Amino acid sequence: MGDVGELKLQFGEDEKASPKKQTSSINLSQPRRSPRIEVNYKRWLRIGVYTGLLIAGQSVGTMLGRLYFDKGGKSKWLATLVTLIGFPILLPLYMIKSPKTPSSNITLQSNPPTATKLAFVYVSLGLLVAIGCFLYSVGLMYLPVSTYSLICASQLAFNAFFSYFLNSLIFTPFILNSLVLLTISSSLLMFQPEPVSDRGPNHLASRAKFITGFVCTVAASAGYGLMLSLTQLAFKKVIKKETFKAVMDMIIYQSIVSSSAILIGFFASGEWRSLKREMDGFHLGKASYVMTLVWTAISWQLFSVGCVGLIFEVSSLFSNAISALGLPIVPVFAVLFFHDKMDGIKIVSMILAVWGFVSYGYQNYLDDLNESSTVERDS
Repeated sequence: MGDVGELKLQFGEDEKASPKKQTSSINLSQPRRSPRIEVNYKRWLRIGVYTGLLIAGQSVGTMLGRLYFDKGGKSKWLATLVTLIGFPILLPLYMIKSPKTPSSNITLQSNPPTATKLAFVYVSLGLLVAIGCFLYSVGLMYLPVSTYSLICASQLAFNAFFSYFLNSLIFTPFILNSLVLLTISSSLLMFQPEPVSDRGPNHLASRAKFITGFVCTVAASAGYGLMLSLTQLAFKKVIKKETFKAVMDMIIYQSIVSSSAILIGFFASGEWRSLKREMDGFHLGKASYVMTLVWTAISWQLFSVGCVGLIFEVSSLFSNAISALGLPIVPVFAVLFFHDKMDGIKIVSMILAVWGFVSYGYQNYLDDLNESSTVERDS
């Protein structure tokens, strides 16, 4: 009976609108662009912006993190803190107005979440981010870059595993192809020759430190995959808002919690006492020491905007796939800025990464195309 009522309503609206259509003969002769197609164009533009922010932020942040440890930095708490504490620079973005919500999304916002639910989401995800970032810093401190990158590539598999149970992920051939290619692309970095800077005393760690770094990086990769899937689930089940403000709230409040947790650990560990000595002994000078930390903080905030934005627009697995695409890009930037050697392994890794990304992007294009066809048939 509900369908009949809806049909009557649509027919009634068509009859009322018919006089207006008759007075506009020019519009009748011109093809009209579907509003759904226009929305998709805007959506893919936003996806492109978020992708650029994620790759740029991750690449620059990773290189500056390597620079910090290679030139005399020793504080794993500080290295973790600078990846989280730069969120105040994002506050002016709250001035950006979100587009008006389409009528089809009204049901998403009909039941706003309570403050208690939002607080639980932000605190739990913030603590998970803090733990993961700290474990990543420990792994980066104790492991060679190639081994670290190889283990980080496992976050794709963890994310796919959690997305299957939490986000109802469907494994299509294109998605499976993308995951395999991106994982192989990142894994190839293991076979590249280690630069001289990676053979220093900070990286030729004992067997115990190597095992510690290995375990911490695996745990961080699993935690990162879980965090992305939980973030997507929170947007769908709790937050229920399709606005840019919802993305910013997730980033800011999550960063407040994670930064506070790491700041407590930073002072509790006593590493703050050695900052002046570390700054004085930094190989590039005091000014470079400060600027390295500042730009590291800015870079990872750009990464956060891109990461959460892609989760919001597409899925957590897509965001992770873009992140994996950025892993082989780091050596390319190292060639440009640090004059590292570009060998065949890096080139093959880049080609596979782009191939995997195109495969995943094509699957999302097919999903959008099918959704648009369904909407046009139903209208």
